[in-house]
Amino acid sequence: MAKFPRSIVHGGEQAAPDPERVLALEHVGGDLSRFLSAMELLGAKCGPLVLQFPYFNQKAFRSVEPFLERLDRFLAELPPRFRYGVEIRNKQWIAEPLLELLRRHRVALVLVDLAYMPHPADLAQKHELFTTDFTYARLIGDRKAIDALTERFDRLVVDQGPRLSRWAELLREAARRLPRTFAYANNHYAGYAPETIRDLAARVLGDPGP
Repeated sequence: MAKFPRSIVHGGEQAAPDPERVLALEHVGGDLSRFLSAMELLGAKCGPLVLQFPYFNQKAFRSVEPFLERLDRFLAELPPRFRYGVEIRNKQWIAEPLLELLRRHRVALVLVDLAYMPHPADLAQKHELFTTDFTYARLIGDRKAIDALTERFDRLVVDQGPRLSRWAELLREAARRLPRTFAYANNHYAGYAPETIRDLAARVLGDPGP
């Protein structure tokens, strides 16, 4: 998985996003060119490139509209030889204006399982989440909760079975409709990412395990 540099999606290295620089090509154009040149070296092994945005408060963007205007201009400048995904962490922004924009640019909405975001299966009951010809899923979880339980990521410490079952149903639907799915798990999802992915894959294939 490759993500766009923080300088592009966050506007710099400060704790708070810099709204003057987020996605502003006059500021981040050089970083964008260097990033895409590096990704080009991967050739056919290059997967989708993800714009992972932080949560934006009203000091950054007073509403979703100015953000979408900025995103629209930025996506229009990206070369079509790559696949792209957009990860949004303002849950109220995941609505038709954003989804229509992503469809128009053939960019995937990154489906994210994060502590303060709604489960993608819940969002799928309200919206058409598949915005291009592939699906992109990220199982991130709750960093604070997992860190409180373990210092080593070598075993599962939280049972995420019910959430994974909901994921499996959603990804089976994606597989029926789209040719490609990319799914990634973080150690902070259940404590041990490789086992999380094995469990999810088994459920998608129809074996929910013990």
